[in-house]
Amino acid sequence: MQAARHVVVALSGGVDSAVAALLLRRRGYQVTGVFMKNWDMLDEHGVCTADRDCEDAYRVCQILDIPFHQVSYVKEYWNDVFSDFLSEYEKGRTPNPDIVCNKHIKFSCFFHYAVDNLGADAVATGHYARTSLEDEEVFQQKHMRRPEGLFRNRFEVRNAVKLLQAADSFKDQTFFLSQVSQDALRRTLFPLGGLTKDFVKKIAAENRLHHVLQKKESMGICFVGKRNFENFILQYLQPRPGKFISIEDNKVLGTHKGWFLYTLGQRAKIGGLREPWYVVEKDGTKGDVFVAPRTDHPALYRDLLRTSRVHWIAEEPPTALVRDKMMECHFRFRHQMALVCRFLQRG
Repeated sequence: MQAARHVVVALSGGVDSAVAALLLRRRGYQVTGVFMKNWDMLDEHGVCTADRDCEDAYRVCQILDIPFHQVSYVKEYWNDVFSDFLSEYEKGRTPNPDIVCNKHIKFSCFFHYAVDNLGADAVATGHYARTSLEDEEVFQQKHMRRPEGLFRNRFEVRNAVKLLQAADSFKDQTFFLSQVSQDALRRTLFPLGGLTKDFVKKIAAENRLHHVLQKKESMGICFVGKRNFENFILQYLQPRPGKFISIEDNKVLGTHKGWFLYTLGQRAKIGGLREPWYVVEKDGTKGDVFVAPRTDHPALYRDLLRTSRVHWIAEEPPTALVRDKMMECHFRFRHQMALVCRFLQRG
């Protein structure tokens, strides 16, 4: 008789990962829950939110009768995620720490811990996403021998695992998984990929998981929490006061504490002005932020975007792009933004 497949689930203390663990247990797998502590943060009442989430994750394991482990990646998170976050902001760019966290922490540190330390056949998370592999194909990856060197690269490209959108298009989280490696994707299960959020909540309610069902869904950047974003950033980066300038007539409209605090397209809160103004350009040398009135102002729109590094989930660019130097694709730069059809040209 074949031993039960061992799946290690990343438990956040929320409803999605709890239901993911429950569904895997129902499939007959040997399930282990792991809580990752990535950030030391106190809320407005002086309580560490990570400790509270850890307790909730532990309760999930008790209810499901599965083993529980806790690991700390506070140091790794600081070095690989938060330091990168500050560095990018200082350069005037707006990074997405959730994407970087998934790449370096969940699907690298946690992935290797689950496989190497806990002997996992596969890992799982509560993300709303899917891959092109069925469960059994994921488990086979552990025993599949891959060629070395040049032939390994050809093998990986020919047999690349695809990251697919979730059935619930509103909750789809593939945007946040867009830089996960092939190695990790090959051995990851997404039990919620075919479900809607409402159905996940229904499953939780029917299976004594009320303590996670009642929690508010985490939104925004985890290490900022409910605090004012500008005040938080200025604890780590030196203020660089500058002016808000109208793109229409170069009139000075107000002042700010740092040009790097603003994202192109973002609404600029300018004291004393009733009508909204939006960020069009930033001058890092002078520290000025140029703004335009109305969301439909022509200065806010672009028909060209340049990028340097590209992370191909299949590890190699699509054949059409290599052959024709151009391909049609769908594009988004923000979670839940509608996909836009664009042409991608290779430089």
